[in-house]
This record gives sequence, C-alpha cells and structure tokens, in this order.
Amino acid sequence: MRALFRWIIRGLVLLLPIIGGLIWLIFFSARPALTMDAAVLSGDGSALNYCELPRLDNSGKRAIDIPKGNTPGCGYTRFPMPILSECTESLPAGAADIRGLWQGISGKVGHVERVEQCGERVVVTSSGIIHDIGPNATAGLTSNDTEGGVYFTMGETQYCPRTSAGVRWEQAVLNFRLLGWGPVVVKRYLDGDHLVWAYADGSITRMVRLCTLPDAHKYPAPRGPRIKLF
Repeated sequence: MRALFRWIIRGLVLLLPIIGGLIWLIFFSARPALTMDAAVLSGDGSALNYCELPRLDNSGKRAIDIPKGNTPGCGYTRFPMPILSECTESLPAGAADIRGLWQGISGKVGHVERVEQCGERVVVTSSGIIHDIGPNATAGLTSNDTEGGVYFTMGETQYCPRTSAGVRWEQAVLNFRLLGWGPVVVKRYLDGDHLVWAYADGSITRMVRLCTLPDAHKYPAPRGPRIKLF
C-alpha cells in the first residue's frame, strides 16, 4: 500500500510541472503581434453585401501576399472588415466554395459566421474571433488565436485560452485539426444550400446564407465566466 502511495505521489510530482506549463501556455503566454492591415479592425464589416463575393480569377493578390490575421486580445469589439478582399487566387482542387456570411438555423441557432477563402487560405470570423489559416505573408500556416471567452480577469487584463488549428480539404469536407496535426476538432462542408458546421462538442449546426450582417452581431456579446481574481 505504501509503495502504491509513493508511486501516486511521484506521478503527481511529475504531472504538476506539465499541468502548470499547459496553464501558462494556454492563458499567460504572449499573444502574437497583430500584423494584418489596421483597416480590418477600424473598418465596419457590417456595412458590406456578402452576396457579392470577389472573383477568384488569379488577377490580383495571392493568399501568401496578404498578412496573417488573428484575434486581437480576447476578441474584436466590432465586426471587422474582410482580410482577403484583395485576394483573387483560385481555390485548390477538391475545395468547395463556402465563402460568404452564414447563420445557424439548427444546432447553434442564430450563430453567425463569415467565411473567406482564397487559394488554400481560409478565414472564419465570428463571435469576436478571427481564425486565419493557410499561406500568408507574416506567420505560420495554423491559426494563432483565442477561444474568445474570457475565463478570468486580473485587474484590467482579460485572460482567454489560446487555440491553434490547421485545415485540410478531405473528400469535400474542410477538417480543422488541432495544432495542424492533431485530431479533427471542427468540420465544415456544404449540404445542398446549407453550410454544415460540426463542432468538437458534438453539435451539428446547419447554416443558411445571408447577404447582410444582423444588427445584433455588429458588436459581439461578452463570453466566458469572467471571474475576477484580483
């Protein structure tokens, strides 16, 4: 019995630094610098017609020519402008065109997201977050963002969990893999006129296309428990 207890203690001693390191990485590690065009955040993305999509005819910029976008802090405060508006690179073989503004009609009803595509690059903007994945001019291929919900605050500083994912089209399904190589945590694919979003929590949301952003989504609602520690 004592031997088992000693093994348990040793296991805990080994696990504590790992757990501590993960907590530091997820909540306290430095956020990446914002390298996207400042006009993305200063502009008003709610004023656009999202049924008018750019032509992907290779006449303009490529995905790799445009700086990477990522979530500012724990979330943007107003629906931003598109990141890939000047990109005209055609989509790769096997990729479906899921660009546009979408709203959930089942599952997470009312959820609204904007999907941008250009070449192998995909940007999903929703609920305060910007997930930008694929070739770009300033950073890696995976997203480098937050989950969006503020878990706790210390003084005036908000802390939200970091996230990272990569994407790959597989049999007309856009799979989001944790860290770019881990398990599939999100799927998006077309089913008729609907965009289907399968999330890691097991929910499946069917979405229909919108041309304009609903007023309620211009400013994202605060998310997370927001526990005040100090």
